[in-house]
Amino acid sequence: MELIERIKGGLFGVAVGDALGGTTEFMSRREVENVYGYLTEIVGGGVWKLEPGEVTDDTMMTLCVAEGILENPRDPMQAIGEKYLEWFRSKPKDIGNIIRHVLQGYDGNWFEAAFLAHMDLGQSAGNGSLMRCLPAALCYPKLEDVEKVTRIQSRMTHYDEQCDQTCERYNRIAYHMLNEAVPLRAAIEREVRGTEYESSLDREPDCEPSGFIVHTWRWAIYLLMTSRSFEETVQRAANLGGDSDTIGAIAGGLAGVHYGYEGIPERYRDRILIKDRLSAVSEQIVELRRRIGA
Repeated sequence: MELIERIKGGLFGVAVGDALGGTTEFMSRREVENVYGYLTEIVGGGVWKLEPGEVTDDTMMTLCVAEGILENPRDPMQAIGEKYLEWFRSKPKDIGNIIRHVLQGYDGNWFEAAFLAHMDLGQSAGNGSLMRCLPAALCYPKLEDVEKVTRIQSRMTHYDEQCDQTCERYNRIAYHMLNEAVPLRAAIEREVRGTEYESSLDREPDCEPSGFIVHTWRWAIYLLMTSRSFEETVQRAANLGGDSDTIGAIAGGLAGVHYGYEGIPERYRDRILIKDRLSAVSEQIVELRRRIGA
């Protein structure tokens, strides 16, 4: 599979999982079933009153990371941060509490703002840095760069080692697929076997599909390991309810890298309102990798 197929698949995978799951966010599984039966289409609505194909903070912050890296790949933190702030000033419908607290309190030092938010809120182990981290794996051909930028983008808003480690595991899985042609499930096993998440490789998690990063990652692992298509992966995420848009985006990103852009149903790809922007960023990432040696 060509590199552009995987990179474009990753970005569209995030967006499709986000747009599909945005409809059912904060609902219970029973409520989803009562209202939608089994949701299979991108219809919008939900708590955020989304337009069909509209995405939430998961995709928009993923684009912030991607476009910040593209602007300054050698030292992207400030460029990523400027993209975060620009997006925040646009008054988005959906923004997580931790990220809102950081962006409101930012005063020139991202790590300090994240630390202060952590202290004010009493924790910062949400899934908001995991949902957006994929571009670090898509943009850099060297694992050391992937890991460094992955941690930076996480610690800018989430002052928590669990978030850093989980983002790293996630992006190493993407790295194995992109650069070593390792299949999705084998890449996941490589990073998860022997960790506290091992049970999720073949058993449904015994936790709610919540925004706590440990719960989110358990569900994403389980869905990716036990689904047999991109479509099945994101549909199952959407029908969980809970933090379904973010679980869908996280699982959809890795599924998109694995199955490729053409492996995402056309009716999903064409529904995404910002599809032209996603396509343009995908092309720019491929060009960046050519310039820096991929």
